[in-house]
Amino acid sequence: MQSPKSAGGEEVMNEQMQPVGFVAATRPHPQDDFWGGEEACLSLTAAFTAEALQGLCEFSHVEVLFLFHEVALSRIASGARHPRNNPAWPAVGIFAQRGKNRPNRIGSTICRLLRIEGTRLFVAELDAIDGTPVLDIKPVMAEFLPREEVRQPPWSRELMREYWLTKGQPPA
Repeated sequence: MQSPKSAGGEEVMNEQMQPVGFVAATRPHPQDDFWGGEEACLSLTAAFTAEALQGLCEFSHVEVLFLFHEVALSRIASGARHPRNNPAWPAVGIFAQRGKNRPNRIGSTICRLLRIEGTRLFVAELDAIDGTPVLDIKPVMAEFLPREEVRQPPWSRELMREYWLTKGQPPA
């Protein structure tokens, strides 16, 4: 069987994903900064039992893949733009930034695992809003992290300067 093609001739993939859970958080809408100190609860859907989380408590961190569900399809970016629409930062391609209006609207954050209660995971510093669909949860293993120094441009450090601060905390 051949993959379907778009009008431009490229292959089209029509995979259907079902959330494995949903986020319960204090924030109802996306924000650019001050995600430090946030706690969230990931509740698995009825398709899963506590057995799906068995052994996860042995890990200190989890990677949460989630859907930016409040981003309208009309707002999806596919080319270059200034991050946060800040003209002081260079226009870079959507794949050179972590903006929420990306082609498949998938977000990813490594969070500290606080505890597990049945089919609920409590995590620290997940930058997802209340009601966010969770696509996957993975344990963080050192062997999957970069094996060499991470390199990034100065504008990205400036963009992230207040991202993980708590509200009212002065930037370093």
